[in-house]
Amino acid sequence: MLAATERKVVLVTRRTRLEDLLARYHTREQARFYVEHLGADFEDYVAEHETYEAARRGVEEVLRAHGRYQVLDRRFTTNFLFGAEDVVIALGQDGLVANTLKYLDGQPLVGVNPDPSRWDGVLLPFAPADVAELLPEVLNHRARTRHVTMAVARLANGQSLHAVNDLFIGPKSHTSARYQIEARGRREVQSSSGVIVSTGLGSTGWMKSVVTGALAVATFAASAEFEGEFQARPWEELALEFAVREPFPSRSSRVTVLCGRIEAAEALVLTSLMAEGGVIFSDGIEADYIEFNAGARAEVRVAARQGRLVV
Repeated sequence: MLAATERKVVLVTRRTRLEDLLARYHTREQARFYVEHLGADFEDYVAEHETYEAARRGVEEVLRAHGRYQVLDRRFTTNFLFGAEDVVIALGQDGLVANTLKYLDGQPLVGVNPDPSRWDGVLLPFAPADVAELLPEVLNHRARTRHVTMAVARLANGQSLHAVNDLFIGPKSHTSARYQIEARGRREVQSSSGVIVSTGLGSTGWMKSVVTGALAVATFAASAEFEGEFQARPWEELALEFAVREPFPSRSSRVTVLCGRIEAAEALVLTSLMAEGGVIFSDGIEADYIEFNAGARAEVRVAARQGRLVV
């Protein structure tokens, strides 16, 4: 085990909306013209950027005092090799925390909210000003942490993709997906908008949206009220839940395996019947996907590794 002073801290950052605009339009003046031409407030983009940069400078000042640190843009987390003793800080929105955590294997992750007035920060319990006091606690293994169950989708060819919130299996664009689904001994061919598989942490995200929409449609169609509220599940729960989006019954597709639970020893199995355009992506990052085309067989399970958030 490395001494606290020898452990590396990796600060994961993201580009602001203003930086994205500058990458597209090259100059601030052209970016301003584009935004204001559409009737939006360009100064809001500037204020967000300046607040984020101030937070970043404050955190980096603490890390320079520590000595061994590295700044990593979120675009490069996919191919970055995190050390087993690294401490990771994510400076950004909740999505940045989730999309960093899925590339870790037990390293502690600290979520820092750069702008509490703008972002709720469910996974961002700390402010930039907290880092100076918090970092020694994390480096010396004294900080309180919480485990997060992850999901993993694995193809027969060895490709795999982890998820902290949820996995999507389905069409790349707004078309129907065709696949065979297997769950707890039941098997059928389906046509739908895709399948969502959620972790406990992700149960308040996309899965909540799917359930809420389905209940609203059912209430309207049945002219009845459905009692009860959606209940989120614990982050540490060693189980997943799945739901089929907009299933379509026909002569060649059925709609009986539409939702369910995947325990730690079980798997949800999907076999693609799509000639092209099938994908699997996680945590809302569509650009980071694996193909799921004709003949591909995906097993979705509770992942062996877990995330660890400092709370």
